[in-house]
Amino acid sequence: MSTKVYAGTEVPVNEEGFFTDPGQWHDDMAAEIARESGVGELTERHWVIIRFMRKEFAEKGTGPTVRALGKTSGVSVKELYQLFPKGPAKLAARIAGIPKPRGCI
Repeated sequence: MSTKVYAGTEVPVNEEGFFTDPGQWHDDMAAEIARESGVGELTERHWVIIRFMRKEFAEKGTGPTVRALGKTSGVSVKELYQLFPKGPAKLAARIAGIPKPRGCI
C-alpha cells in the first residue's frame, strides 16, 4: 500500500489511488485529487456529486453506481459524464475520498 499527500496530509491509498480510510479525507483535498485526475476546477455541480457520494457511502458502506447517481443525485447521467469523464462513479468516488463503488471496473 502506498501513500499520497493531499492538502498537506499524507494518506494511505490503494493501488488505484482510492483512500483506504475515507475518514482522513476533507474538502480541501478534493481540488488536488480532481486536478490530478484530469477533472480540473471543481464547480458547484461537482460538489453536489461529491457530497452525495460521501453521504451514500456513510449510509450504505459503498458509493452509488452511475445508474443510481443518475436516478437519485439530481444530476443526469449525461451531465455526470461531462463533469467526470472516463467513468463518473469511479472518478467521483476517488475525488470524494471513498472506496471504488461495487460494480465499477
